[in-house]
Amino acid sequence: MSEALDVRERRGICDLLFQLGPDAPTLCAGWTTADLTAHLVLREHFHRWSDAQRAAAKAKGYPELLIRLRAGAPLIPWRLPRIRNVLNGLEFFIHHEDVRRANGREPRPVMDDLEALAWRLTGFSARRLARGMRPFSVELVRPDGTRRRFGTGEAATLTGPASELLLYLSGRGPAARVALGGNPEAVAALERADLSV
Repeated sequence: MSEALDVRERRGICDLLFQLGPDAPTLCAGWTTADLTAHLVLREHFHRWSDAQRAAAKAKGYPELLIRLRAGAPLIPWRLPRIRNVLNGLEFFIHHEDVRRANGREPRPVMDDLEALAWRLTGFSARRLARGMRPFSVELVRPDGTRRRFGTGEAATLTGPASELLLYLSGRGPAARVALGGNPEAVAALERADLSV
């Protein structure tokens, strides 16, 4: 049986965070790797993650944060079989790429389980995006030509692997490997849209 997405991404980001240390940049504006690590630990343990909470967690030391993050999430709800990858797999993937790409790393090879889950879940962000782009729409296109359209009216198209589309829709536009096209006014509306999460 292959390793679950959430386990694989947790291991990968922990290894990279250890390698880079606490002061490396991330794609999260103003956050270092220590800030991102504190965020991930606080999130899993149901703590608020305000600036003050993140600072308090960081004060415990980077090695302690990494040990806690690597140890894994509490059982409920993070490790429940049907939702573990939705709750943590994609979160860890996105933040793993926040660290990788901010430090000059290239995208990783396509992972089928990640692509399938990312494609299913792009709809949540794309629907929200389409509401903010009215009267235009957004169309997501995978490399195999599979399409999903959200909204009505002329469309801006985002083309790329589902994982890259997910990164774009999560506010990582400049780092995401997608092609943007379609109606010029719709594209302009897409570029103005608030993709913060």
